Amino acid sequence: MFLKVGIKILFVITEIFLGFYSLVVSESLLIKFFFFAVTAAIIAFGMLKTINKILPTDKAFLDFEAEEENI
Repeated sequence: MFLKVGIKILFVITEIFLGFYSLVVSESLLIKFFFFAVTAAIIAFGMLKTINKILPTDKAFLDFEAEEENI
């Protein structure tokens, strides 16, 4: 429950920030592109960290890696 509320709040804050930034830099497409690329990377890394914390580890994959190291 807290995770859902936290994600919603983070999404709203991000949208407000993006809207404000878009108004400030509405003339330069290059700055918009760089800002989009940076924010997309930050969001992607954040989602990966969150997913890795929430989902269980794939034990079959870990066993496969251990077998490869022994070879």
